[in-house]
Amino acid sequence: MSIASLLLPDFTLIFLGFILFRATNWGQAFWSGAEKLVYYILFPALLFYSTTRAPLEFASTGKLLQTAMLTLAGGIALGWLAKPLFRPGPMLFESGVQTAFRFNSYIALALASRLAGDQGVGLMALIIGFAVPTANMAAVHALTRKDGGLLREMVKNPLLMSTLCGVLFNLAGLQVPEVLGASLSRLGNASIALGLILVGAGLRLSGLHEAKGMAIWLTAVKLLAMPAIAFVIGRWLELPHLQLQIAVMFAALPTASSAYVLAARMGGNGPFVAFLISAGTVLSALTLPLWLALAD
Repeated sequence: MSIASLLLPDFTLIFLGFILFRATNWGQAFWSGAEKLVYYILFPALLFYSTTRAPLEFASTGKLLQTAMLTLAGGIALGWLAKPLFRPGPMLFESGVQTAFRFNSYIALALASRLAGDQGVGLMALIIGFAVPTANMAAVHALTRKDGGLLREMVKNPLLMSTLCGVLFNLAGLQVPEVLGASLSRLGNASIALGLILVGAGLRLSGLHEAKGMAIWLTAVKLLAMPAIAFVIGRWLELPHLQLQIAVMFAALPTASSAYVLAARMGGNGPFVAFLISAGTVLSALTLPLWLALAD
């Protein structure tokens, strides 16, 4: 499968969401409701079902997880360098640093499915299961006022909890009944298409009025530095071809759209984060093909 045929369908859905949001009069309540449906029901169903079926043989996937987590640690460290480098105003760094390492799970699983079907989804879901709590803890830590909010945010995160339940279900040797599995599979399929449309609907290409240097730094860390780290570590650990592709793809993903929700809910600078998410998503249409071609 060519890089263009891999990426074009998913970015077409993102563009469709961008157009629909601006061309229709469906109202903010519609889009907010759709986002909640994906975030709390459809996407957790996909993560749970994928992780219950993923082969949790750490002898074969351990190096993949090492690559992903070392890459994520590198992104977090480079993101935090923005504070001494740019000395931003109040809540700018705390809000924006998460965009240097958080990743869009909708795009991740859509691309993994296009690349390698259920096997690709299983590998990506396994990475997500370990990376989501780590990335969320780092993001919440930057914004929290140290009042115990970190643990509360983790427990309330449906992506983390559904993945954890799926991993425990898998490790217990249980199997999802066929009828329930078919329902979960359909919910998961719906989450990918609708999730990508919502990514497009959430694009906001205005709102950058300050901290331009830091914005460039954080975007470069996410789209350039992290995939470079993943590629180097993956080659050093001699990952199998598909696992190297998945690791580099994971690292090259644009930032999660939920980063805006977190910043806004916790008193951060929402417009600044919205711009970083949107700019990163648009630019990833150029950078993702390059990194996937390198890992091919």
